[in-house]
Amino acid sequence: MSKGEQPSDDARRAELLALAGALRPELHRYCARLMGSVTDGEDVVQDTLARAVVALDELREGLPLRAWLFRVAHNRALDLLRSRAIRVAEPIEAAHDVADQATPDPVEMLMRQEAVNTAVSRFTELPIAQRSVVILKDVLDDPLVDIAALLDLTVDAVKGHLARGRARLREINAKPGKLPDPRPTSAEVVRYVTLFNQRDWDGLRALLADDVKLHQSAHPIRVGSADVGMFFSIYATIEGVWLTPAWLERREVIAVFEDRTDPKPSYIMWLEWRGGQISFIRDYRYVRYVTADAELTLVPDVERGKL
Repeated sequence: MSKGEQPSDDARRAELLALAGALRPELHRYCARLMGSVTDGEDVVQDTLARAVVALDELREGLPLRAWLFRVAHNRALDLLRSRAIRVAEPIEAAHDVADQATPDPVEMLMRQEAVNTAVSRFTELPIAQRSVVILKDVLDDPLVDIAALLDLTVDAVKGHLARGRARLREINAKPGKLPDPRPTSAEVVRYVTLFNQRDWDGLRALLADDVKLHQSAHPIRVGSADVGMFFSIYATIEGVWLTPAWLERREVIAVFEDRTDPKPSYIMWLEWRGGQISFIRDYRYVRYVTADAELTLVPDVERGKL
């Protein structure tokens, strides 16, 4: 491109979409906590980026892409939360003692660390406004003025939500979290994991429904047993992958270890079944940040390699 020449619309679109992809993990950290679910948070991210593809023309020249994407994601999450009727209204009060310093004091740092260490699901115990502000400030470290612009609030209102949200979060974390009830692994998942770990790809393909769908974030959806069967052909070329049944957010999932000796799984997948056949596969291989914040419980009575 010669000096002074403006990039084409296609080039600008490609550049913006690449930047949007790079922001994906950060968007997920926000959306997962806002929704109280790493999987629901990823659905919001997916919706946000899909909207970005068709709505980039709305992005005014000079408007930061990050701010625009976070606004789209925030509004989409609020739509979903409203539909679940869990939004809590509260009066706004100013809290002038909340700092916004480049180098916060030790107390400020402790409050931020508490938010980072709080389980994703426990953020839903905060009212929406407090939740949004605490995540943006204490988890993502956004400036107060940027948070105010994103949420259409005054800086004083943001400070008020932050002070009350931090106080409420301390109360929440002072109570023991409710441990999930132990649940047995389904026969279907045991069968799938066993066949996979035995590298019986034909046996896995035989489990696929004719109209099965495969969803891998950032990739086109595959439909039909023939096309989805290629999923196993790809895994057949990767050595060392090992599966273990697990539970995540009351959903039976499968933990994927790229090396069976790894202390933690690299990512997850989950399946839907119909009449003993697999009707849907969701593979999170390309969005591993989902697992980073996941409250994942490996099935305790199943030893890896002895299913």
